[in-house]
Formats: sequence, structure tokens, C-alpha cells
Amino acid sequence: MDKGKKEGRYLRLYAQLADLLKNSPDQISKMATITAILSNKMDYFFWCGFYRVDGNRLIVGPYQGPVACQVLEGRGVCLAAVEQQKTIVVADVHNFPGHIACDSRSLSEIVVPVKDSTGKITAVLDVDSKELGSFDETDAFHLEKIVKLLT
Repeated sequence: MDKGKKEGRYLRLYAQLADLLKNSPDQISKMATITAILSNKMDYFFWCGFYRVDGNRLIVGPYQGPVACQVLEGRGVCLAAVEQQKTIVVADVHNFPGHIACDSRSLSEIVVPVKDSTGKITAVLDVDSKELGSFDETDAFHLEKIVKLLT
């Protein structure tokens, strides 16, 4: 998807999500809504969901797509995003040391930390694509903005 089209789509999705989530008191329900909207509106998203922080591991939360790894421990893009406390964009997952392949069809990935009101990471938004190089700074900017709707 070209940058202009991607930018416009994210702007529309953000407005839709902000409206849908404004009265929701429950974070899991908000996560479910975010994943449903993103996975149905972004055609290059193969898998889209949240992993919630549980001590030193991540537990799968609401998601859309094929069956996911239930628990992530010790390595992988999601845990790297928590440890580095930043969004990570991976153009080719086969070149990421320690990548966890929950589904061999995933070729590129973006992981965005979700922070609570104190700045503590409570979850990550994980999105996979079946194409190489699907994610860029446009995805990072807008997905970071979208996950802020959870606080």
C-alpha cells in the first residue's frame, strides 16, 4: 500500500476507533475492538493482536488471525519491544535473532508497546504480514497513536 493511501486509511481508522472506544471502561474489550477493526481494514495485516505482560512472559490477549503462540518467553520481537521500550519494525522476520515463528507464513512484523498512565508497559500490539517489508514509519506512528487509546 502506498504511503498516501496508508496515511489516509490510518486517519479514518483512528477516528473510528476513538469514537468506538470513548465510552468503554474495559481494556480487554478495547483491545478486541482495535484488533477487529485493524485486521478487517488493513489488507496486509495477516495477524493482529495483543500480548499482555505477565511477569517475565507475555500472554496472548485479544487477536484476529490464525492460532497464536499462547505464551512468549525469553526471546522474540515482542519481548524485545518490551525490553527496549520502543516500537520495533522487522522487514524480514528470518533476519531477526531469536524470532519466534508462531506461524511460518509471517514474513514481516511490527510490535508496539502499550503503556499505562504511569508509563509502564502492560502489553504489546503485534502485527504480522505475509509479505516482506510491509511495515514502515507510517505504521509505527499511527499504531503508536492507536494504542494510546487504551489509556
